[in-house]
Amino acid sequence: MSGQTWMILLSIALGTYLIRALPYVWMARKLNKQASQGNVSSTPVWLTILGPTMIAAMFGTSLVPVEPSLLSWVATVIGCVATYFIWRRTRSMGYPIVAGVLVFGALTVFFG
Repeated sequence: MSGQTWMILLSIALGTYLIRALPYVWMARKLNKQASQGNVSSTPVWLTILGPTMIAAMFGTSLVPVEPSLLSWVATVIGCVATYFIWRRTRSMGYPIVAGVLVFGALTVFFG
């Protein structure tokens, strides 16, 4: 891939991260501020519903390969399996996603 393609991919990754992280940071700061003032409040309902919904939508669209071929489907399945096994071990969101993306990328780069 060219340098320009890598820059585009990095900007997309950064934008996706910020779309997910900024609402969380905003709410965490708001809740901490309210807690320091003696007010006890919980996470708003809209955030508990919207967050998982957006993640599920991104998950659904990311599972379909751009260029359907045997390699891309196999890499997708193996990446999903890697994600699942890392999730079972860590029960977190970050490490499994990184593992799945790395496995998918390694398979498509080395065998593509």
